[in-house]
Amino acid sequence: MPFDSLGLAPALVQAAAESGYAAPTAIQAAAIPAILQGRDLRGSAQTGSGKTAAFSLPLLQRLVAERAQGSRRVRALVLVPTRELAAQVGETMRSLAQHLPERLKIVVAFGGVSINPQMMSLRGGADIVVATPGRLLDLVDHNALKLDAVSTLVLDEADRLFDLGFAEELGRILALLPKQRQNLLFSATFPSAIQALADGMLRDPAVVDVQGEPGTEPNIVQRVIEVDAIRRTQLLRHLLKQHEGEWDRVLVFVATQHAAQTVAEKLYKNGIYAVPFHGDIAQGTRTDILSQFKQSRWDVVIATDLAARGIDIAQLPVVINYDLPRSPTDYIHRIGRTGRAGESGLAISFVSAATEAHFRLIEKRQGLSLPRERVEGFEPTEVAVPVVDASGTGGVKGKRPSKKDKLRAAAALAAARGETPEKND
Repeated sequence: MPFDSLGLAPALVQAAAESGYAAPTAIQAAAIPAILQGRDLRGSAQTGSGKTAAFSLPLLQRLVAERAQGSRRVRALVLVPTRELAAQVGETMRSLAQHLPERLKIVVAFGGVSINPQMMSLRGGADIVVATPGRLLDLVDHNALKLDAVSTLVLDEADRLFDLGFAEELGRILALLPKQRQNLLFSATFPSAIQALADGMLRDPAVVDVQGEPGTEPNIVQRVIEVDAIRRTQLLRHLLKQHEGEWDRVLVFVATQHAAQTVAEKLYKNGIYAVPFHGDIAQGTRTDILSQFKQSRWDVVIATDLAARGIDIAQLPVVINYDLPRSPTDYIHRIGRTGRAGESGLAISFVSAATEAHFRLIEKRQGLSLPRERVEGFEPTEVAVPVVDASGTGGVKGKRPSKKDKLRAAAALAAARGETPEKND
């Protein structure tokens, strides 16, 4: 199926081809016609399946058609959970818009950098704003933009935006938007609790779920290596040296900022060009690290889950879970950094005696059953101590929302509906 059969203008078909899309992916083929029709949509597909283009192409076409009808006011708002994803989405949209007959002004806004240049860029208005929630509200508070003309709202990585960390900010933003608007929600995963909340803000939505369809699963080989926790850095160094020249870039996930710093420093001291990547690093430095990593100027990036969402690194061969993610959902997002856009990839997880039960739960939730491997010289000696989880949730974040989680979610949903949530005194 060619792009022009979806109702897209020739300029956008050309831009899609130049972006590497010979034909629409499954999520694009299903989502683009529905978005062009003005329908609300909840779209779910594997990472690397082209979700950004799936909402950008029809959104750009609709905005160009409406551009001559009025002044430059913000008509499309794209919310994302991370600064890196904001920059990436903005770059993709500008690339896809380059051949349009009408120039659309796309402004990207996120925290961690001075707000002044972003306020300056909004002078004279904008057609599309791509932003993280906190910085968007800062700009609104500074009277740098208004959201009363937004006709389309996109939540990219929507499940993360509905999470408790963003619920209050999302509720405030939704209250500033017109009640009549098109809502587009995209993510690789929609856990059941989040799905119910998301569906509450959609009106007669088109539901596009291409997970598990033939030809949509990413080509990722998943391996599990048993190792004592104390020897993980040594094993990591061994694997990197063993595959030197074969793995040109490796993304390693750890649980904490301290671990990112420590592991990166140990690798660097042993002749491996490694760098940490986490939220306490200045935004300009983080941007430089990603840019250099994409150019293969860093061999290894040791990252927290900041890098698990939305970051697109073309032809990244390997992802390693040095620490296991807290939730099965995060496991999917992490390994989805490799095997993107039809490429093959490798995902390796280190499992110790203490984390074996947690990984079994990840396997259960994801329908996996992976063989355990051992590397000669790194055979584990630790023995797992059985732990009884009285809650029945397996101790994994996100299985059962707390009372506070539910209240925050209810507040966000009430704002989405234009209601005022009741307060309990």
